[in-house]
Amino acid sequence: MNLVMPYGEGLVQAPMPHGQPLGTIEIQEAPPLPRVVEAIRKAINNPIGSDRGLFDLVNPGERITILVSDEFRLTGAEHVVPVLVNGLNEAGIPDAAIRIVFATGAHRPPTESEQTRILGEVMWNRLRSQLHVHDPRDRANLAYVGSTSRGTPVELNRRALDCDRLVATGAVVLHYFAGFGGGRKSIVPGIASIETIAHNHAMNLDPYQDRLNPAVQIGALNGNPVAEDMLEAARLIRVDFIVNTVLDRHGRIAAAFAGELDAAHRAAAQCARERFAVAIRGKADLVIASAGPAKNFVQSHKALFNAYQAVKPDGRIVFLAQCQEGLGGEQFTQWLRLGSPEHIFAELRKHSEINGQTALSTLQKTPITDMVTDLCDADVELLGARKAHSLAQAIARALDALTAAGQTDPTYYLMPSACYTVPFPT
Repeated sequence: MNLVMPYGEGLVQAPMPHGQPLGTIEIQEAPPLPRVVEAIRKAINNPIGSDRGLFDLVNPGERITILVSDEFRLTGAEHVVPVLVNGLNEAGIPDAAIRIVFATGAHRPPTESEQTRILGEVMWNRLRSQLHVHDPRDRANLAYVGSTSRGTPVELNRRALDCDRLVATGAVVLHYFAGFGGGRKSIVPGIASIETIAHNHAMNLDPYQDRLNPAVQIGALNGNPVAEDMLEAARLIRVDFIVNTVLDRHGRIAAAFAGELDAAHRAAAQCARERFAVAIRGKADLVIASAGPAKNFVQSHKALFNAYQAVKPDGRIVFLAQCQEGLGGEQFTQWLRLGSPEHIFAELRKHSEINGQTALSTLQKTPITDMVTDLCDADVELLGARKAHSLAQAIARALDALTAAGQTDPTYYLMPSACYTVPFPT
């Protein structure tokens, strides 16, 4: 069999010498919305959990903040933002009263060209003087709004809060510790301080044992302390309205949901679960997974996490992650340099930090991983994986390791959209 897998924006291929294919774990096909603008506007005018649509909610003279995701999240904002802005104009809110805030969380700021792509050229040109990029470390531009019942001190972007109406946008996918993206994640981590983000994300650790908290589950909102704390933090302020999308496998809008912060998000989450969660009959000896166009390893890690859900404990993963922007930042690299999950656990107990969480999860999975990547040898060594120079070499190495362990006819899955597709063994 000849395998063809995504690598960055392109494709690579290699023969599969032997093995038992169990199938392709893939996002369900969903047709894109045929009339996107109409569908988004319909969602806004028929909100979930709210008795009034956004354009009936606002009043002339009010100032509006719209939160949008950064370059690391495909959301369809280039379609959503024009509908919002034009609808607000019709409701008596001029462009000058609308501010766009890029809710970056702890990510790097989007470049000007990335901002243009996110908003679309027309909106970027119309609103360019009212664009603001969140910086979680800019103490002067952060405001304390209270603490959650779990003790998270909530500090949020002052400029985002300096408005009469706050509107959050985003896309909903399954998330490995927040349960789902979208919704309250526009607030925490979106416009939160680095300290707020770290305290919230620290709940990913078991409070008593050196392990990940078993209550923190992908696709879980209820009972998930990270997800529940995010929602409680977001409710310390007034989020007037959200517009969340669910995308298809090609990044096109397949569904749109709007309304109250939690109710509309849960409706979108249910749609995302139906699209991205895939029941599998059992785990395989080998999983061949691609992170697609993810720009760095921190973003690619989501694909590795998902692949890990489909592989046997003594199996192997072949992981395609181009990572054209490197590992994802010096802070992540510093955590990797600690060298073992045990050392990372010890440091996280002293000082919780989002990159440490990702490093911990990474080092628990990479010992069984052969990686096809543009990362340098030193970076792959830090990750704890084995670097292969081609898909064919990675497959050969994985098969050799399985043969050495006594598995001469291994079962395998393909995961071409592993950043988004979440296997749930039955």
